[in-house]
Parts: sequence; C-alpha cells; structure tokens
Amino acid sequence: MSLRTREPLSFERSVPGKVGMDLPKLDVPAARDTRPAHLKRSGFDAIPSLCEVDVVRHFTRLSKWNYGVDDGMYPLGSCTMKHNPRLNEKTAALPGFAESHPMTADAHVQGNLALFYTMQEWLKEITGLQAVTLHPSAGAAGELTGVMLIRQYHLAHGRKRRVILIPDSGHGTNPATSAMAGYEVVELPSREDGSISFEDVTDPATGKVRKGLLTLVKELGSEIAGAMITNPNTVGVFEYRIQEISEILHGIDALLYMDGANMNALMGVARPGDFGVDVMHLNLHKTFSTPHGGGGPGSGPVACSAALERFLPRPVVVKEGEKYRFDWNRPDSIGKVHAFYGNYAMVVRAMTFCLSHGGDGLKAATMRAIVNANYIRRQLEGTYHLQYTTPTLHEIVFDDHIQNGNDITTLDIAKRLLDYGFHPPTIYFPLVIHGALMIEPTESESKEELDAFVDTMKKIAQEAKDNPEILHQAPTTTPVRRLDETAAARKPVLRWVKA
Repeated sequence: MSLRTREPLSFERSVPGKVGMDLPKLDVPAARDTRPAHLKRSGFDAIPSLCEVDVVRHFTRLSKWNYGVDDGMYPLGSCTMKHNPRLNEKTAALPGFAESHPMTADAHVQGNLALFYTMQEWLKEITGLQAVTLHPSAGAAGELTGVMLIRQYHLAHGRKRRVILIPDSGHGTNPATSAMAGYEVVELPSREDGSISFEDVTDPATGKVRKGLLTLVKELGSEIAGAMITNPNTVGVFEYRIQEISEILHGIDALLYMDGANMNALMGVARPGDFGVDVMHLNLHKTFSTPHGGGGPGSGPVACSAALERFLPRPVVVKEGEKYRFDWNRPDSIGKVHAFYGNYAMVVRAMTFCLSHGGDGLKAATMRAIVNANYIRRQLEGTYHLQYTTPTLHEIVFDDHIQNGNDITTLDIAKRLLDYGFHPPTIYFPLVIHGALMIEPTESESKEELDAFVDTMKKIAQEAKDNPEILHQAPTTTPVRRLDETAAARKPVLRWVKA
C-alpha cells in the first residue's frame, strides 16, 4: 500500500466475526452485565472486529506517517527536540528504578532517594541557587510552583501584592501561570534589539506609548510581586541587563523569576543565581534530553534562593549522615504540587544525561547548540528576513517578510518542508515577530544534517520566486494534503460516527 493512501480507521476496517485470538469456551457461567444502561455505548460496537494481521498492519502503517526525532532533524524552536540517548532509557528501565513503589518506606528505597538528592545537587550547581524541588511534572507546573513560592514569600512578610511583570518576548505560558496564581499581568515592551526596554516605547504605527520597566516600577512600586523573564528570550536573545533588572526589583522587595525552558543555552556556561535570579524552573524533558511530546512525559524542577527554601513543596529529600529520607515537617510549605514525588523516571533519565556528560560535557553541549543555531542563521540570513539582528544563542527566528512579495506565507513554507521530508520549525511564535519561523537545531545535529536543512530552505525560497503555486498547494506527497485549519479549529470533528 502506498504511504500516500489514507489509512481507514480500525472501525472502518472492522468485519463482524473476525477475531485476533481463539479463546477456549468458558467452563464457568458468563459474568452478568451490571453496567448501568446510561453508561453503555450504543450505535456501534465498542471494539472493532479485526484479526491480528489487520491490527499489526494498521498500526504499522500509521507509524510510518509519523515523524519523530529518530527520523531526522526536529527544528521546533522553543521545544528543544534533541536526540534522546538510549543509555537514558536503559538506566530508567533498571528494575530497582522501574519497579519501585512510591509508597515504599524510605529505608527500602535508599538508592532512589540518593538519586533524587544527587539530581538536586547537580541542579543547584547548574543554576547557582540554593534549593531545588523535583515535584513539578512539567515546565508549566514548575512555573506555577515558582510563582506560588513568590506569593508565599510576600504573604509571610504580611504583603499581598497584585502584579507580575512579563515581557512581550516571554513564553506564552507565563501570563496564564501568573493569572492562575491570582496575579494581574502587566506587559513589559521590547527594545529594537529584542531585549526588555527600561524606557517607554512608542509604537511607530499607532503612536501608542507602552510603559517601560522604570516607569512601571515607579508607578506600581509596592504592588509588584515580581517579574517572570524568559532568558534567553523567545527571539533567542540573552537579556544582558538581567542583573540590573534584578537589582531594580529587589529595591522594591519584589522577586525575579526566570523561565528556564531555554536553559540549554546557558547550562554549564552561566548560572542564573549569579546574576540575581530568585527562582526558576528547568525542563528536564528538554535541556536534559528525556523524551517528550504528545502531552508527556515531562519534569519541571524548581530551583530557588535560600530566602524561598522554606516554602518549597513537601516532602523534600534530605541526607543525614549516609542515609536519605523524605522530610515532611515543612510548616511553611506551599504543600504538594504533584502526586508522590514527581515523574521519577524522568529524573532517572536526566541524572543519566548529567553523569554521562560530566560538567565539561554539559558545557560542550550548550556551546554546540549555540554554534548550530548560528550556523543556520549565517547560512539563511538574507534568504529569509531577520527582524532582530542582535546576536542570538540557541535558536534563531526568521520571518516571511521577503517571501510575502510573492504572496507566500510562513504557513506555505512550513507545508512545503513536509514534501522534502523535514519537520517544520515552530511557526507564528513568538507573537512579537510577524510570520515567525522559529528554528532550534539543538546540539544533536551534525553539520551534514544542518546543511541538508539549509539547502532545502534555500530551494523553497527559490520556489517562492519561480513558482509560488507549488507552495500554495503543499504538501503534495503526504498521506493527508493541506487541511482547512480554520474550519478544523472552529468546528473540530473529534468523534467517529458510523455511516
């Protein structure tokens, strides 16, 4: 069967009477159906009738439609889709880790607790902060935990502040996180170089004045609980004045939260705690290469300063002599933020990544990620428009400004990449860049793979000039052609109905 042929649903392939296994007849009375009528499905059988060959071939064909990091470069900017070393998987599958029960007494899981403690110590060294919790199960959960620590810090000092400052170049989850924690979000504008503006900024198109950091601090003052800053930010630019920002915030007893989702650009090179960050999260499933996508699994540990340590979620892992235990006696804790103690297997994978690299290896990974991104930037600059010419780190954000002259959009470029066998980069994010193409190669990619991607992007740019209709029709070689994405978003069909 051609992979361009659409694969029917298993229900559509169902043939009454087909079975995948031959079970012996019951030698006991059949179980009585006690399900309430209102919970039973009606209109079609709950399970399709297929033989084993049908099932195996169905899912094998579907698997060939999918694209993963094991197929090739996965340049999703902000997502950091790096290679997942198989050593990580082997370690996480060791029986002592994989089969341990979260309710086992501390004395019987000393190795597990030692791993937790060691991971915390590594993250403290990497971030330059004094305390770590491994509870949060994803980056957004880590964000919420961090903001809750900020909230608890102010409440402990008898203050109830209402505002969190967030740059327009921050990650999209930051405003939602602040709102969930009960804060009002006030946006910080960017300068022409992509960094946070201390001064007011006037929009040249509308004439509207957006208040900069200094004005907001002057006007809001004691109402500001803190700021959430993504660094490097979503345009790949390092916030080089972050220490000044920290000092300004600390001057009004506000705290600085750093979104550490882009820590793969700093790991082993710069420590956020050294330039004034009070609290941050890290994405183990990104920076430390554990598998992610499809909704999970994830892990978003939070590191914080000594001033926030007493508020960390409970329990925390402590070491007493040569023994380890969970410490539940934390009266000032914000409480639990995840069942048991987070996604343990993700911590095992991340610890394996750290130990197999060593400190020098982690730094080398960071430097290679930066070199790879800047290699793509140098090769494609001029072919695609670059709004911010400031030096970038681990990712580069082009846009479709040049191709717009031939009525070609970012979406057309992304769809055409599918025809050439590449997963598209992140598109239309960050919102501060119109028609954004956000590319992050990570340290995993070789020069040969980068060159293949660059050559393809150049071919597409040439096609946009010579025959733009090819891009308008793309993709043409995939099992599913271009969809009406607006209709799919507004009127999604999520349930199959038998004809």
